[in-house]
Amino acid sequence: MANRYPLIANSSANQIQELASSDNIDLTGNYIVGVVGVNASGIITATSFVGDITGDVTGNADTATNASGLTGSPNITINNLVGVAATFSGVVTYEDVTNVDSLGIITARSGIEFGASGVGGTITAVGNAEFAGITTVTNFDAKGTLVEAFSSTTTAYNSDGNLNISNGNVQFSSANLGGTGTTLNIISTTGINTDLSTGQTLTVTGITAVNATTAFVNKITVDGVATGITTHWVGGSVPTDGGDGGVDLYTFNLLKTGSETYIIVANQTKTS
Repeated sequence: MANRYPLIANSSANQIQELASSDNIDLTGNYIVGVVGVNASGIITATSFVGDITGDVTGNADTATNASGLTGSPNITINNLVGVAATFSGVVTYEDVTNVDSLGIITARSGIEFGASGVGGTITAVGNAEFAGITTVTNFDAKGTLVEAFSSTTTAYNSDGNLNISNGNVQFSSANLGGTGTTLNIISTTGINTDLSTGQTLTVTGITAVNATTAFVNKITVDGVATGITTHWVGGSVPTDGGDGGVDLYTFNLLKTGSETYIIVANQTKTS
């Protein structure tokens, strides 16, 4: 067993005499008084330390109940952070955030994407907005140029009369309309009955090239269904002919009054 020596601080040398490497120091119930420094190459174990610590402290702290006066630039990894307020001067990166509740302004310098990879919609940094579904607003104030995309096809409406508004509410067919009494079918990727709630409306325009006055559109269906639709043609009568050249324009104001139930105000404009 290693020897135990009494510790006496040398007031002139400020050091404890050197002990052998196999010696132990037992300070149970005692203090080291008057020692300026202790230099240990091994491990010092104590129940507690009292006083200020100067320098770097390494190791692991499994549980911390209080932290104050931290200085420098350490890296801190935690599971949860709960506090009243936080201020960050650098870049903050979030992943898998469920909800964001902001009382002030949210600034997105590179734009905003909705859904996975922006499939639901995108707002770019310069203010361009694109949404895959229907956008409903209470008030709309357009102060700049209002631009709307249209869908173009080279297939005649008498061969395929689907007006898919998922590609745009304005549809154009550059092929000559050859049918005598053609039906146009208003559809969308998810279905008009799903897209529209009762009490909502949309406007669809179909523009077709014509090659004879005998080619015209005289019927409308929605989602491929003719029942539940009441159509009112502007002028009081269903079209019986088309223009003699150029293009003919058909506009449909669709009002949903119930599930798969619509009132459609239709209008034909003939050109030459």
